[in-house]
Amino acid sequence: MDRVQRTVLVVDSSASYLFYMAMLLKKLKYGVRTATTAEDALQSITDSPPFLVITDTVLSRMSGISLLKTMKQSASLKPIPVFMHTTQADIAVRETCTGAGCAGYFVKPADPDALYRAMQAATEAAPRQTIRIDTKLKVQVGGGPGTDGGMRTEEVTTLSEGGLYINSSGPEPVNAVLPLTLFISTNEIRARAVVLYSSAKIGGPHKTPGMGMRFVDISKEDKALIHDFIKKQLTKELS
Repeated sequence: MDRVQRTVLVVDSSASYLFYMAMLLKKLKYGVRTATTAEDALQSITDSPPFLVITDTVLSRMSGISLLKTMKQSASLKPIPVFMHTTQADIAVRETCTGAGCAGYFVKPADPDALYRAMQAATEAAPRQTIRIDTKLKVQVGGGPGTDGGMRTEEVTTLSEGGLYINSSGPEPVNAVLPLTLFISTNEIRARAVVLYSSAKIGGPHKTPGMGMRFVDISKEDKALIHDFIKKQLTKELS
């Protein structure tokens, strides 16, 4: 089944910031709505409640802190998590927001990893710890000990620090453990991964035949390379 998309309402008076966050959140697979004032945000929330609100503390007329307090004083709006994302690094402001019930406080620009983990924890029953991105990377599958010796070249279409999805017209069965060589720029990442799910039919969340795999043997250095690659893909064209 396709994952139900979570919609985030971002509230800020800066058009450039709203664009940045909208692009980042879409890359993280979230739906996005925006508002430039707390008043417009409250109307949007009332009309169609989002799964999460991210607001600056400083807004015209009603402040982001007042928006937070208003939501937490409403029985219908109180369950919606609210994150503060602001240039105000003042400890007193942070304590005020925390005391008013905010679910997270981030100083701009928030680290994408920290923001993603906090959003997952606030909105998902089974939160993910690592970011997944869509990509197109070459990978060689097989050819190691315990296999039939054959090696084939496939395409990775989804990647995280924990695993990947490989497009394949002949996916391996669930629980098969395979050696992989993943090519990122000039780097060759060698790992072993186990097949978690496999489909030879077109359809499902990935739309193409293939196999979802989790790394079971990968070096810290190679995992760091994947982490840096994902972060660059998320933030490129956003600065």
